Amino acid sequence: MTLLGTFKGNPRNDLGWLNSAGRPDPEALFHRANLPRTGLDDIATAASGVLCSVALYLQDGDLVSNLTFISAGTAGATLTNQIAALYNGAGALLVQSADKTNEAWAADTAKTFALATAQRITRSGIYYAALAIAASTVPTLVGSTCAKPFLTGEGNLAQTSGSGLTATAPATIATPAFKRAVPLVIAT
Repeated sequence: MTLLGTFKGNPRNDLGWLNSAGRPDPEALFHRANLPRTGLDDIATAASGVLCSVALYLQDGDLVSNLTFISAGTAGATLTNQIAALYNGAGALLVQSADKTNEAWAADTAKTFALATAQRITRSGIYYAALAIAASTVPTLVGSTCAKPFLTGEGNLAQTSGSGLTATAPATIATPAFKRAVPLVIAT
């Protein structure tokens, strides 16, 4: 058995398709994503005024200034509040974006939320990128589906929490509920 277990191939060759998925080289343009660009579909976001947070692995030294989410087939309608936030692995708020209030969000459109202050990551691990939208119609997002965690210590890939949220992200992700739909988020 080798360091790679029973795998006998070259990992670079086996994972090469990921490099052709269209994302830039992270050494040339910093970005982190929670999902690959393949196998994504139109998924439901959280209900109006509910926080949806997704697990995102960040590395020590990363400087995160923006969180980008991509709408899918359903555009937002009568939007009143739109915020994104970054939480640490314990669910404590690190920083949020300004409220984009009633700014339009068309179908199949990337929306970037600039964080109030860029966050320098000082410890590699799981963080949570979150989005809360108050609207008559919350846009669907590009994402994937996942299984509920079942191993001890395994966390949710996506979760919802809170209600009635408007322009301010909650201080903590309180009583998160498992969410099968996992939105794609790109941190830059």
